[in-house]
Amino acid sequence: MPPPAAASTKNLYNIISLVPIILMCRSKKSTNIIQSLTPKSHHSKSPFKRNPSSLSSESSSTNYPSSSSINFFSSSFNTYSNPYSSSSIPSKKSLKTLKEASLPESPNIYNFIEICRATNNFLSKPFSSSSSSTSWRCQIRQKEVILTQRKFRHRDPIQLPELQQRLSTICRSHHSSLVKLLGATTSGNCIYLVYEYVHGANLATCLRNPQNRNYTILSNWLSRMQIATDIAHGLDYIHHCTDSGSGSGFVHNHIKCSSIIITEDPLNAKICHFGTAELCGEIDGSERRSRSLDRSDSKGKKIEGTRGYMSPEFQESGVVTQKSDVYAFGVVVLELVSGEEALRYVFDEGSGGFRRVSVIERAREVVGSGEGGGNRIRSWVDRRLKDSYPVEVAEKMVLIGLECAEEDPEKRPDMEQVAVRISKLYLESKNWAERIGMPIDFSVSMAPR
Repeated sequence: MPPPAAASTKNLYNIISLVPIILMCRSKKSTNIIQSLTPKSHHSKSPFKRNPSSLSSESSSTNYPSSSSINFFSSSFNTYSNPYSSSSIPSKKSLKTLKEASLPESPNIYNFIEICRATNNFLSKPFSSSSSSTSWRCQIRQKEVILTQRKFRHRDPIQLPELQQRLSTICRSHHSSLVKLLGATTSGNCIYLVYEYVHGANLATCLRNPQNRNYTILSNWLSRMQIATDIAHGLDYIHHCTDSGSGSGFVHNHIKCSSIIITEDPLNAKICHFGTAELCGEIDGSERRSRSLDRSDSKGKKIEGTRGYMSPEFQESGVVTQKSDVYAFGVVVLELVSGEEALRYVFDEGSGGFRRVSVIERAREVVGSGEGGGNRIRSWVDRRLKDSYPVEVAEKMVLIGLECAEEDPEKRPDMEQVAVRISKLYLESKNWAERIGMPIDFSVSMAPR
């Protein structure tokens, strides 16, 4: 038995050691907070393994990034004794690291040397090429990207401060149906845009496979409705959920089948070249605010576009508006339904020559055929769907495409309205597929049969 003095000393030591525990247990809330802030061993399931980019700003969230990515814990426990208390002020260093980890990465202003190195001084084989741009698939800063070279529309190239301002606005825009712009640089009269690389194929190739015209990856009606829905919501986001600095949203100005990437498993659509029109000088402040432009003002104005997708007012005046995007979207919808090209040449037996036929003209002929118009539309829908689709939904999709492709821009609907209508038709198509027992979730291959 220990001496009495030693026993009293031991009891006093136990009482003193229990004081912090009693103080901490005064409030159940403070106990939970302390427990949540205590580092767990690597054997237990850690609540901090959350992606820093998905941090919520709500005060009720208790999920924090891991301590490896953010220096959340302080050497002084008093700083974080109660993170929900207004009296607790975290250190500036911790706030800075939290901001850097939670916010999306800033747009990059690349060095031209990086561009040359990535493209082997532009001697590498281009990924794609057109009259107005050239693209390379390469690696920059350990990321697989698509580098696009475009010429400025105006003689005076964009200056660095303005480029940074425009890039910061464009790169803040995030949507699942948009290919992300990572950054850009300029050299001479050219701008080099760096986009993330997305695995897949463009919509034109998916609809009209060059190796086998009878094969299409979009052989299911529901897959085509999914593509139309993705494009509609992506374009609606560009028009209404982005701020171009002029009080209104952006204009895409490059909506066409070849500018839409179809991702593999699952089949979804992503719109390419977002921000190109803004950064290349295709749109300036005066054009954004004006709805029309006199012919005298448009003399010498170079108009760049793809035949079949350019609206009548854009061909006449060169002014790019959101209604021009709606027109191009209507053409894409008609292509999705019919599988035909936006503009093609067919042989005319009467004249013995070729005549140009647009998908809009064909749709108008089918809809305006009077009696039996429904049967005409059914015969016009892509045969590779094998008559396995809801006819009423297909008819409504043709009407939406024609409304968007009206010659008078004032008669075209807004993309917000179009996105809602197409979403409803997608749900109708999904219900139809479930009723007849069609497979909804299935794997696909981009390769032709």
